[in-house]
Amino acid sequence: MGIQKLSQFINCDGRFGEIKIYLSQKISTIHRLLTLHIKRHLLLPIYIFLLCCSTALFAQDPPARGGVIIRAKEDTLIQEKRDTLLTQEITLSQVPVDTVKTDTIKPKNELLTDVVEYYGEDYVYVDRKEGKVYMYNEAYIVYEDLRIDAGLIILDYNKNEVYAKGIDSAGVYSQAPIFVQGPNKVEPDSIRFNMDTKKAISYNSATEQDGVKFIPAITKRENDSVYYFKNVKFTTSERTEDPEYYFLARKAKFVPKKKVVTGLVNMYIADVPTPIGLPFAFFPITQDRTSGFIFPNIGEQNRRGFFFQNGGYYFALNDYVDLTLTGDYYTNGSYGLRGDSDYALRYKFRGNLSFRYESLIESERGFPDFSQSTLYNIRWSHTQDPKSSPNSRFSASVNLGSSRFLQQSINQTNNASQLVNTLSSSVSYSKTIPTQPEVSFTIAATHSQNTQTEVINMSLPNFNGSVSRVFPFAPKSGVKKGALQNINLQYNVVSENRIQTTDSLFFKKEMFDDARIGARHTIPLSTNFKLFDYLSMSMGANYEEVWVGRTFDQSYDTETSSVVRDTVSGFDSYRTYSFSTSLGTTLYGDYTPKKEGGKIQAIRHTMRPSISYSVSPAFDQFYDEYVIPTQSADPLVQDEIVQYSRFEGTLYGAPSNNYSSGLSYSLNNTIEAKVRDRDTTATEPKKISLINNLNFAGNYSFSADSLNFSPIRFSAGIPIIEKLELNLNGSLDPYALDNNNQRIDRFNIDNGGSLFRLTAANVSFNYSFSSKDFQGKDDDEPEDDGNFENDTFRNGGRPDDLFGVDSPIDNRASQQRKKTKDKGQSWYNYEIPWNLRMAYTMTYSNSVRQNEISSQSIMLSSSVELSPRWSVRVSSGYDFKNKGVTLTQLRFERDLESWYSWFSWTPIGARNTSWNFFIGIRGILKDIKYDKRREADRRL
Repeated sequence: MGIQKLSQFINCDGRFGEIKIYLSQKISTIHRLLTLHIKRHLLLPIYIFLLCCSTALFAQDPPARGGVIIRAKEDTLIQEKRDTLLTQEITLSQVPVDTVKTDTIKPKNELLTDVVEYYGEDYVYVDRKEGKVYMYNEAYIVYEDLRIDAGLIILDYNKNEVYAKGIDSAGVYSQAPIFVQGPNKVEPDSIRFNMDTKKAISYNSATEQDGVKFIPAITKRENDSVYYFKNVKFTTSERTEDPEYYFLARKAKFVPKKKVVTGLVNMYIADVPTPIGLPFAFFPITQDRTSGFIFPNIGEQNRRGFFFQNGGYYFALNDYVDLTLTGDYYTNGSYGLRGDSDYALRYKFRGNLSFRYESLIESERGFPDFSQSTLYNIRWSHTQDPKSSPNSRFSASVNLGSSRFLQQSINQTNNASQLVNTLSSSVSYSKTIPTQPEVSFTIAATHSQNTQTEVINMSLPNFNGSVSRVFPFAPKSGVKKGALQNINLQYNVVSENRIQTTDSLFFKKEMFDDARIGARHTIPLSTNFKLFDYLSMSMGANYEEVWVGRTFDQSYDTETSSVVRDTVSGFDSYRTYSFSTSLGTTLYGDYTPKKEGGKIQAIRHTMRPSISYSVSPAFDQFYDEYVIPTQSADPLVQDEIVQYSRFEGTLYGAPSNNYSSGLSYSLNNTIEAKVRDRDTTATEPKKISLINNLNFAGNYSFSADSLNFSPIRFSAGIPIIEKLELNLNGSLDPYALDNNNQRIDRFNIDNGGSLFRLTAANVSFNYSFSSKDFQGKDDDEPEDDGNFENDTFRNGGRPDDLFGVDSPIDNRASQQRKKTKDKGQSWYNYEIPWNLRMAYTMTYSNSVRQNEISSQSIMLSSSVELSPRWSVRVSSGYDFKNKGVTLTQLRFERDLESWYSWFSWTPIGARNTSWNFFIGIRGILKDIKYDKRREADRRL
């Protein structure tokens, strides 16, 4: 046996191939020597064996001599036959059919259908006797889409199971298992998983689905779509090990992305059980939007009784449109309905449509103070992605409804909106045709509503079209030079249907009775050129044609002694023209201090003076006249002749019947300085502005017979410090007043006064600063310019918080937790962030010697974060004219991690006072909340 192995070893290919023949000879010699050394006591059995074998081999005797010899026949078995397979052609019909049937018993599937990857940092031990593989420390195993990381992993390939747990060292449990399969991730204390059945059992696992964390004591995984929990905790807390609150269910069935069905469940706060619970529960879970009920707020109001507020239903119509229907009901019969719909098409457009309707009942039927009223409000916002259609755009911003809606709505929580006096709307479509010349047009509908006077002005619709400038004498290439090559003209048209009505006639046919329709066409012709290299001169003419749909004739009725105004329907038009020219330049004045090394290194004064002249003839051909007979018997008293135009009262008014010739002048000033930078590493001086746009403007009329000079208007912006600029504007009148406070044709300085009379002025500034201004700028953090999505701004107010913080009904603003940068600050040395915003305005009036401040007020708002989770906001103001405090609001906010709470109190309101308290859970469980509101008592 050993020789055979040795022969196989020697005969194999390898580096011993060169001595193969030599070794073979040696082996033959060894065989002969072994034969000679056979023991003698073995010879006898060998001889007996050979004797028996020889007898058996020669048992047939040879034939006797002289006997008959029978010749054997030729063996036909060895006769060669002709192979017919080579000569005979086989056809398909002659192919024999295999009658053996296919085996119907399917072979067993392999236990493992994919490669198993496993690793252990300290060791990987294979126990062949028990059929297990042990992996220790930073171990992992990967099989198909499954991965398990843990401190200790045991692979039993007899049962095809995996057991994983962490490492317990000195009472510290580390490297707990992490089970990942596809998008699902589970972090239990230990887990046992069968790779054949895909079933698993885990202990103290934690998983998350759409923001809800599940922490069961025991989890049994039936398959990819069914899990069974025992003593499971549901929470949205970020702290899974010690959540501040959770719902404990004794048994639960979990279907990922679909539902959770539980038995008895109740709420725990700080591990303390509460009586808030249900005998069973069903929680739908889906990543897509789904329809469902919206739980109402239940409360009581002293004037309308008990109520249900903000209850309704949410419709997830499709991926692009949704609809929310909510309502309020009071036991005295008052009710409200609301509908909100958001829609969006990615890379195309997005928008929101909302409708409010309320039927309000005051007091009780039969009482003298009983009243019933209806309110409504419609809002629509639509924005289009600029990239979706570069040459066309559709936009909408609509806010219309009852003038008293913001003041009388029973579910209006934003007191700042009550200060808004104007509601405005605009819906427009614009189109640009990229031709030469370019043609563009806009079709729009606008709306403006005064909530105090209840007057509504609408333009429904209006059309604006234009053709871009055309230079008929410009060269085909190169720069246009001279007056001739710069001659250009363009065409503009404006058409409008203007309606003025009141709140009571809105959406009624009477609102169209006094509609005014018209169109105005203008063709400006102009040119510009340089004069003496330093002066810029422009000249132009303007042609205008107005179309109207009806005119008004006037006559005097002697019987009634009144003017009769008749409406004449039909097309009519008039045409006007004018001429103008202007001249301007830019002057620079530089001043460099003689003292070197000072803070101010240079000062520059930039002046831009300009003068313009315009002339327009009188268009008295469009004027008629009627005579009012005199009632006096005095022959010296003549009849009164009154001129009028039939275009008076039309959309664009009547043309002027007076010759106009005037000179306009203006002066713009800017003063800047270069100062030494405080940063010693800076190589260039710092440029600052001392006065921004100090403007003076006025005009002189050559055609007027008196009071040729107009008041001079001025405005300026003066930077005080960084982010604080003082804005000034006013009017200076050079003429004096008589005893009746009427302007007379006499200069004020000639009347014993100053050169000009300050008739009006306004001073205002806005300033905001915070603790960040004293800590240096953070380039990564954007500046807060205000919230342009809040309810106050959409109603026409301010985007900042000077009128208070918006408190939406559905508390959407509180659902997102504010993310702050972790700067490693502890509680005891926490830096308190704060900010302060203020706005001041003062208006001075002295047009008729009243010499008074007509309005003066200041508004303040501030917020302070007392701790990382406590913040206080306050907004208020003071009216110096009326000597009273304006709208004041206090707001306390508390971040409770998974919860959010705030209390808002308006002790001094625009028209009422109120307070609101809210506490609720963020995220998918936002319907678990407590909301208490005190409706304002408007009788106060």
